Amino acid sequence: MKYLGIDYGTKRTGLAVSDPEGRMAFPRCTLVMTTREAFFVELLALIEREGIEAVVVGLPLHTDGTPQLMTRQAMNFVDRLKRRTSLPVYWMEEVLSSYEAEDDLRAAGRTGPGVRSILDQQAAVRILQSFLDQPADRRRPA
Repeated sequence: MKYLGIDYGTKRTGLAVSDPEGRMAFPRCTLVMTTREAFFVELLALIEREGIEAVVVGLPLHTDGTPQLMTRQAMNFVDRLKRRTSLPVYWMEEVLSSYEAEDDLRAAGRTGPGVRSILDQQAAVRILQSFLDQPADRRRPA
């Protein structure tokens, strides 16, 4: 099954896709929020073009597991997404995925002004790969 991983942000949203077998996550692109409608048109076109069969959205939490401001925004995003697609949507709890993604990129020698757009993609890779690595019975539908 081919999955789309989403690191949702109010300005930029990083996307990652899995291989067709759903084993490995790869960075795909970063969507920039101009208008909500344009954002969803672009997102749904990518879902169609890539042959995505399920979506995994990062659920941002504090390190102690409690909700934060972005938690509610991610939930609202998922509600809007589910009104626009019949694909299954899953949550993957995330804590510090952007910080870990930054470490990944720094370790790979990727630094400088252009890193911001790929940082969101790398965070989406971390979210999706964490989801793919967990047993199916632990996957949490949104």
